[in-house]
Amino acid sequence: MDDTTLGGYQQVHGRPPAFGAVDGQAYSVATFADEGVGGVGGAGGAGGAEGGSRYGAALLFVRWGEGERPVGHLETDYLAFGATPDEALAPVLALTLEQVKAHLDQCVARSIA
Repeated sequence: MDDTTLGGYQQVHGRPPAFGAVDGQAYSVATFADEGVGGVGGAGGAGGAEGGSRYGAALLFVRWGEGERPVGHLETDYLAFGATPDEALAPVLALTLEQVKAHLDQCVARSIA
């Protein structure tokens, strides 16, 4: 198992990876998938019988404060889309940790701009 990807790291280590960000704060990362989102070739809405729902997957960064308490969070835009949550999450879980860190730094930069 390769622990240089997000999904691989979680499988090998049994926990989410943590990063120090450009704002000097500590963050851990999780993934999530939402139903009823658009995307390339997506329905763009909750969908009906015609096309069904699409799922969008993104990263959720939890900012940690002193005493190991969460004190905030940041989210990416949807990074991948699929017909099922697993299909949408697969490319996000395949991101390298370096790519995940770059997404974190972009989210931090947007939050302080």
